[in-house]
Amino acid sequence: MIGGVFIYNHKGEVLISRVYRDDIGRNAVDAFRVNVIHARQQSRFPVVNIARTSFFYTKRSNIWLCAVAKQNINAAMVFEFLNKMIEIMQSYFGKISEENVKNNFVLIYELLDEILDFGYPQNSDTGVLKSFITQQGVRPVTREEQTNVTSAVTGQIGWRREGIKYRRNELFLDVIESVNLLMSQQGQVLSTHVAGRIVMKSYLSGMPECKFGINDKITVENRTKNQLESTNSNNNSTTNGSTYPSSTTAKTAIAIDDCQFHQCVKLSKFESEHSISFIPPDGEFELMRYRTTKDISLPFRVIPLVREIGRTKMEVKIVVKSNFKPTLIGQKIEIRIPTPPNTCDVQLLCMKGKAKHKSSENAIVWKMKRMGGMKESQLSAEIELLPNDKKKWNRPPISMNFEVPFAPSGFKVRYLKVFEHKLNYSDSDTIKWVRYIGKSGLYETRC
Repeated sequence: MIGGVFIYNHKGEVLISRVYRDDIGRNAVDAFRVNVIHARQQSRFPVVNIARTSFFYTKRSNIWLCAVAKQNINAAMVFEFLNKMIEIMQSYFGKISEENVKNNFVLIYELLDEILDFGYPQNSDTGVLKSFITQQGVRPVTREEQTNVTSAVTGQIGWRREGIKYRRNELFLDVIESVNLLMSQQGQVLSTHVAGRIVMKSYLSGMPECKFGINDKITVENRTKNQLESTNSNNNSTTNGSTYPSSTTAKTAIAIDDCQFHQCVKLSKFESEHSISFIPPDGEFELMRYRTTKDISLPFRVIPLVREIGRTKMEVKIVVKSNFKPTLIGQKIEIRIPTPPNTCDVQLLCMKGKAKHKSSENAIVWKMKRMGGMKESQLSAEIELLPNDKKKWNRPPISMNFEVPFAPSGFKVRYLKVFEHKLNYSDSDTIKWVRYIGKSGLYETRC
């Protein structure tokens, strides 16, 4: 259990101090200030033990949030609590800064009293807290609201209140993927993975149950390894280290390495049926996170050619190729080509878009608003260098930013259904939208 929660500014001044247990004294506040905030060498560890007292801390901009405990407690639980506390404060008053903390200190104390009881974390759902704690303070709670809060805290569906009604029932689903890549100069993929999120906006009346399937037969490696091995012995089909039931299934199924769900998802149905069934919270929420490393379709390839002419000149040629369908268009394309620190002049020529040398960032920035599928574009640069006797320049990789209208991992939503039995509206009465967005994460090519 947590003994106390403290919030400091960058000077080490205490903005919020809430002690839950008698074994935490005022000296704990000073100990953290002296040994962590004012320390000569910045600590690289998120947990510090001082005089048999454990300090768990995190920093947001110029604010330090610290949880203190005398006993041996679950560190992961404490950091989950601190992150949830940050999320709650942001939902109430936006950016966490010293000014906002001072202006809302009464509200923060009220929130701490609700989400921690004698050091034990309680209900930290933002929707439930907002039903009876406002930014101005605690308001009188009616009997109906008391009933709703009680059922939300003790019932099985604490993330959604009853009595929600909309004139038009709509459901928006966004599949957002970030592609991370490190490629050698010769075009060999050194490492790649996709980090994906499913974000939903739910504007549905009543208590609907939603259900959707992913790529028909999704392969979760750590749970279905034995099934795949038995299938492999029958069909003898293997693709890039991932085994699939047949060659036709391999084109449609994806291998997910790990995934994380919102609390509303019924995990038992996902394990047995590989379908995601849930009662959605009202409004926007993140339903799922996942990560995959196999069969990734790389949207772009960067081909660099760097030639050094003596010690005072360098020629750079960059070719960018799009590797997706011609009917699709990539947007917000930006390529950053690093230049040596002793660059004095750069002559640029590009087929498409605009390119500019930014001396303060030691890089050539090449921007294109859009680029169609199966196209290529080229940039040429002549770089003049000042004489330099220092050690040879180690070329940093070329980085790229982009956005494409598809999921590079091959993630597909096969069906999305909505059921509501009490209000008698069916799946056909619900307007559903599904959108795929692929973005660049750390997308780099060595040059």
